Amino acid sequence: MQTTASSRSKRLAITPYLYLLPAFVVILTFQVLPIFYSLFVSFFEWDIIRARRFVGLGNYLDLFRDVEFWQALFNTTVFAAGSVVFGLAISLFIAVLLSRKIAGLNCYRLAYFIPYVTAMTAVAIVWKWLFNPQFGLLNYLLSLVGLPGTRWLQDPFWARVAVIIFVIWKTMGFNILIFLTRLLDIDKTFYEAAEIDGAGPWRLFRYITWPLLGPTTLFLLIISTIFSFQMFVPVYIMTPDGGPANSCSTMVFFLYENAYVDFRMGYACSIAYVLFFIILALTLIQRKALGRKLSGL
Repeated sequence: MQTTASSRSKRLAITPYLYLLPAFVVILTFQVLPIFYSLFVSFFEWDIIRARRFVGLGNYLDLFRDVEFWQALFNTTVFAAGSVVFGLAISLFIAVLLSRKIAGLNCYRLAYFIPYVTAMTAVAIVWKWLFNPQFGLLNYLLSLVGLPGTRWLQDPFWARVAVIIFVIWKTMGFNILIFLTRLLDIDKTFYEAAEIDGAGPWRLFRYITWPLLGPTTLFLLIISTIFSFQMFVPVYIMTPDGGPANSCSTMVFFLYENAYVDFRMGYACSIAYVLFFIILALTLIQRKALGRKLSGL
């Protein structure tokens, strides 16, 4: 009797792990193992066809001597700074407006969130048409107010601006949703007490809203930075050759060209790991420099 009860208890203890086993196998096969295999490949010169040739840190040394790598890193930094700073500022402004009681509020919230759930590739194709210098909607709107059109995707400066505008528009819905969720959770008595003391809208935002949004802002800052450093689809769709004068070639786009155009797999894996450590370093710096100030930790 005791043996039967003991066997049953063991089966019950093992059962949850058996349910988790398929998911664990998938994650191990398609995520964990490729991570370590790509690290292994980064120490080799390999074009898939010929046998691998061990070069040690040669790929990494060549990478830091590569002018195109530094150009891609500069472009990625510009995209990250522009999309994160302006994206979060605009998202916060709209979230504050949407947190108020206005007619059709749910419709506005839905309208701002729809771009985030749409397919990146599909909307990038649409925006490529919007940025067309001859037939695009943006230049047409500029002509209506007497302003000259812009060669959006043909000029190095404006190509970067165009990509930043698209990324801000695409990710704004997620940022607004997270900001709005926290704004609606703030106790209204804080505002009522401050208004009794004569505080205006700016003081309410500066001394109540902004400090209480600290942890949310830090979370969105880290997530947005990671996403911006992994930017690929907008560049690949709107500027398939990396933009004029390579002005839109990001780190991931540079990785893609080396892996799937030039078939330099070892070199591409070294790019991936350098990008990983850059993102890791930025995340730790943001957490260390801003964590205590924004999250109160």
